[in-house]
Amino acid sequence: MKYLFIKISIFVSLFFVSCNHDSWLERDPQNIITDEQLWNDPKLIKSILANYYDRLPSLHGVFNTGGMSELDDAMWSGHHDQNGRNDFQYGDDYGRYWDYGFIRDLNLALENIDKYSVSIDEGQKNLFKSELRYIRASVYFELVKRMGGVPLVTKQLIYDFSGDPTPLQVARSKEYEVYDFIYTELEEIKSLLADNNDSQTRANTYTALALESRAMLYAASIAKYNNLMASPITTPGGEIGIPADKANDYYTKSLNASKAIISDSRYKLYNENADKGANFYDMLNKKGSSEVIFAKDFKVSLKIHFFAYDNIVKSITEDNEGSSTLSPSLSLVESFDYLDGSKGTIHNKDAKGNYTIYDNISDVFKNKDARLYGTVVYAGTSFKGTPVNIQAGVAVWENGSYRLSVSPNLGAKYTDNGLWTGFDGPVDNEQFVSNTGFYLRKLVSDASAASTRGTAAENWWPWFRLGEIYLNAAEAAFELQQADAKNYINTLRVRAGFPENSITTLTTDIIRNERRVELAFEDHRYFDLKRWRIAHEVWNGSDTSEDAVVHGLYPYRIVNPGHEDNNKYVFEKIRPNRFKRARFFRMANYYSSIDQNVLNNNPKLVKNPFH
Repeated sequence: MKYLFIKISIFVSLFFVSCNHDSWLERDPQNIITDEQLWNDPKLIKSILANYYDRLPSLHGVFNTGGMSELDDAMWSGHHDQNGRNDFQYGDDYGRYWDYGFIRDLNLALENIDKYSVSIDEGQKNLFKSELRYIRASVYFELVKRMGGVPLVTKQLIYDFSGDPTPLQVARSKEYEVYDFIYTELEEIKSLLADNNDSQTRANTYTALALESRAMLYAASIAKYNNLMASPITTPGGEIGIPADKANDYYTKSLNASKAIISDSRYKLYNENADKGANFYDMLNKKGSSEVIFAKDFKVSLKIHFFAYDNIVKSITEDNEGSSTLSPSLSLVESFDYLDGSKGTIHNKDAKGNYTIYDNISDVFKNKDARLYGTVVYAGTSFKGTPVNIQAGVAVWENGSYRLSVSPNLGAKYTDNGLWTGFDGPVDNEQFVSNTGFYLRKLVSDASAASTRGTAAENWWPWFRLGEIYLNAAEAAFELQQADAKNYINTLRVRAGFPENSITTLTTDIIRNERRVELAFEDHRYFDLKRWRIAHEVWNGSDTSEDAVVHGLYPYRIVNPGHEDNNKYVFEKIRPNRFKRARFFRMANYYSSIDQNVLNNNPKLVKNPFH
C-alpha cells in the first residue's frame, strides 16, 4: 500500500510539473540579469551610466593629491617614502592613456540598447544613448590630448576565430580626425541631452557644449602653435600634428560653444559672498553652485574622497595620521597679481638685498588678487574659522644684521615668550607640514569631520565650470582678433576684486596667467602648457628657473627689543631641501609613448615622435 501511494504521488507531481513547466522549469535565474531585463529597466541602465561616469579619466584631477604635486603649482610634503614626486622627470609614458576596454564597454552598451530596449520610451532611450556617446567622446578627448591621433573604434570588434587578426587591427586616425569626431558627436547629441539640463552630475546640452568649448580650443591651439615651432612635432601620416589652416575653424567652434553657455541664464559666475577671497573658495566648496556645469558627485557614507584628509592645515587636523601633503609653490602665489595691476612678485627684499619689514605677517600679501586667498592658505589667514599658525622662526637682530632662528619644536615659544616657530611651520625637509610656507585651500572641504577617516569629504570635483568657459571664450576671441576678447577676462577679474576694465590691452601672456590663477589645481595647467607648446620652456630642467623649481616663502618674527621693528616680520625665499630635481619636460612628453605590447598586437600603429 505504501508503495502504491508513492507511485501515485510521483505521477501527480510529474503531471503538475508538466502542466506548469513555463512557470517552474523555465523560471528566470535569480542571480543573473539578462540583456532583455537590463536594457528595458531605466534604473539598471542608470546604474551602468553611473559606473561609466565614475570611470571618466583625468590626469591630475579628481582629487589626485600626488599628481597635483608633479607640476610647478606645488611640491610633495607628505610621507618621506613618496618623496620621489620631488625627484623625478616626466617619463616617456607620463600621462599615457589607452583604455580601449572602456571604449569597448561603451560601444557594446550602445549596440545592446538598440538591440534589446523595446519597452522603454523612445525619448528616454535616446537620452541614454546620448549620455553613452557623451562619455565616449570624453574618453576620446582624453586619448587624443595625451596620445595624438588614435584608432577611432565605434563598434565592437569581434574575432571570428579564422586565425586572421587583421580585421581587429585598426590604424591610428589623424589627430584632427579625432577632434572632428568629438565635435560631430557632440553636435549630434547636444539637443538630445536636454532632458538632463537641470542636472549638474549627468551629461546635458551644456555639458556637451562645455566639452566642445574645451576640445576645440585644444585642437585650435595645436594647429596654431605646433606649426609655429622651429621643428613642428608631426608624423608623416598626420597621426601627430594638425594643419595650421584649421586653427581658425576650431577657434570659432570653441567660441560659439562658449557663447552659447555664457548667454544662458541658468549659469552665472558664483558671487554670493561679499568677501571676494572667501567667495572664490565657496564657489567650489558648496554643492549646487550656479557656476558648476558638470561635476563628479560624492556623498558621505556612499562615495567619499580623502582630499581634505590629505591636505588639511596641520594644526586643524582631526584624526589624521598624516596631512598637509601638498605645499603650494611661491611661483603659483606670485602669479596672482596685485589689484593695482602690478605683477604679483612678492617684495621680501629691496634692490640692495635688505629685508622689507612688514607690520603684520599677512601684509606681504596685501592687495593681492582675491583668488589667492580662495586657493592658498598663507600666513595671517584662517581655515574653518581657526587662525593658521604659519611662522618659520624668529629674526634676531644681532651685530647689525638679522640672524634667523628656527625651533626644533612646532608651536614653541622664544626666550621673549613670543612665538618661535608656528605649529603650522613651515619646516624645511619635514613631512606632514608645509615645506613652502603655504597650504592648499581650494577644494579642501571645511565641512565638519571632512578630514577624518571615518567621515571624509563629499564636495564636488568640477569637470566643467563657467569660469573656464569665460577663459576659453577670451582665448578663442583673442586668437580670432575680436575686440571683445578682453571683456571675458575683465569679468573674471572684477569678481576677484580688480576694478572694472582693469585689462585694456589683452595679450597672450595675460590670458595664460589668468588660466593659471583661475584654474589652479583643476587639471588644466599640464595640458595648457602642452597645447601652447611651451611646456619644454617652462619646465626646462634648470635649477635657476622660477617655475621648474618649487620655492617657498618663510615668515620670521623680528626680535629686536626696544626698537620699532620688534615683533614685525621679514620674509625669506627658500628652496625646500625635499625638492630634489627641477621639473624637466622633454619634447618626447608632448605625446606619450604607446605601450610596446599594444604596438606588438597591432602592427598598423605607428609610434609617437621621440619614442
